[in-house]
Amino acid sequence: MAIIITDECINCGACEPECPNNAIYEGGVEWKIADGTNVKGNYTLEDGKNVSVSDDQEPVEEDYYYIVPDKCTECVGFHEEPQCAAVCPVDCCVPDPDREETEDQLLARKSRLHV
Repeated sequence: MAIIITDECINCGACEPECPNNAIYEGGVEWKIADGTNVKGNYTLEDGKNVSVSDDQEPVEEDYYYIVPDKCTECVGFHEEPQCAAVCPVDCCVPDPDREETEDQLLARKSRLHV
């Protein structure tokens, strides 16, 4: 499952530089698939929407840091554990119970993002 940041986030930003997929953004900031990835051209998001990798996407959260589920791999293929959760001082980076994913799904996403 992807990781989410709960509303207990204190906006310290410790998690953002730790993400190997550049999937973490400050609240209110637009995101792009191209940020921190090797993807070129178009990319199909998990909701089926086909976007240019350089197109700005709406923020997932306005008030605190957030993780883009389309880019989160739970650090599978990079680290033994999600690095955002490892560095979070208030333990607000937690598994998203609404997005259960297998290791194979996470590895496939990693391959799509880092061609």
